[in-house]
Amino acid sequence: MKLAVEKRHEQLKHKGFITAAISLALALLAGSVIFLVFGANPLTAYRFMVSGALGSGYGLSEVVVKSIPLMMTGLAVTLAATMLLWNIGAEGQFVCGALGGTWAALYLTPGWPEPVVLPATIACGMAAGALWAMIPAVLKALWRVSEILTTLLLNYVAIIIMDHLYFGPWRDPEGFGFPGTATLPDAALMPRFFGTRIHLGLVLVIGFVVLLHVVLKRSKWGYTVRVIGQGPEAARYAGLNVKRQILIVMAMSGALAGLAGMAEVSAIHYRLQEGVSVGYGYDGIIVACLAGLRPARVPAFALILGALIVGAEQLQTAMQLPASIAQVLEGALLLGFLASEALSAYRIRVVRPATRPIGST
Repeated sequence: MKLAVEKRHEQLKHKGFITAAISLALALLAGSVIFLVFGANPLTAYRFMVSGALGSGYGLSEVVVKSIPLMMTGLAVTLAATMLLWNIGAEGQFVCGALGGTWAALYLTPGWPEPVVLPATIACGMAAGALWAMIPAVLKALWRVSEILTTLLLNYVAIIIMDHLYFGPWRDPEGFGFPGTATLPDAALMPRFFGTRIHLGLVLVIGFVVLLHVVLKRSKWGYTVRVIGQGPEAARYAGLNVKRQILIVMAMSGALAGLAGMAEVSAIHYRLQEGVSVGYGYDGIIVACLAGLRPARVPAFALILGALIVGAEQLQTAMQLPASIAQVLEGALLLGFLASEALSAYRIRVVRPATRPIGST
């Protein structure tokens, strides 16, 4: 008797539930091992995480706050992946969105009528993210350069540019030497709701989720994007303008990631400073994967990851454990997703050796 791995010819039933269950189980298992290494009781640690994230109104509001940029970057990665474009550069586009929004608020819109300042700031943030995404898009469309490499490498370039600006030309002269820009004017700040840090970005990203879900499912353009994603060469043979769609989709993806960066500056930090870029662009890849690259599922998994981040932060004060444990759990979630993908594509079958008839030689 032996085991044989063979490709499935039919789709696994309840694939979404299985993916979520395997990912969560692997994350909990990895977290338990880490807690034991630090000499902590895993059950106690998870109890503090749950109570810290979901046990109070403040904790719940912070989960939503953390999930807003995760929704935006997750949606950005999902949109690009629909056309088989792997946008690993959402972090760089996030940073450029923060730069664009800061520039608009501090240097472009002073003196403008207040009602147009915030829309202009949002537009500049999204435009900056889109323009940054256009660099790998052009390289992909014209010379078929791998967008995985170019988007990834451009992340570091964007971060270096941001550090240079808030340490140098954009540093607040009245900031007592601390690196960071001046505070954004009130007209450029996103409003917050219910006395919490939940802000206008939540409304915007939910609107984009609904819009993309409908457009990708129901419109001619959405059908074109999905067809190209299923077979680029066949789409070219059918006469579809693949190059143009690469530029459009990558620009839209970058704009969504740029909106996330602009919102962090405008609604959370109120200035460009160290700590704006904390990996939301990379976390967006995990959200997109867990959501099965479906826009409608992105908010739910962004909330789950947001709860994980907020809960892990509570471990610092409650159990003196490093908050970086959240990154381990995030990685385990992604590994769980990959394991479930392998399970849905292949199956293990027990092969028994054929029995010989009695008396045969």
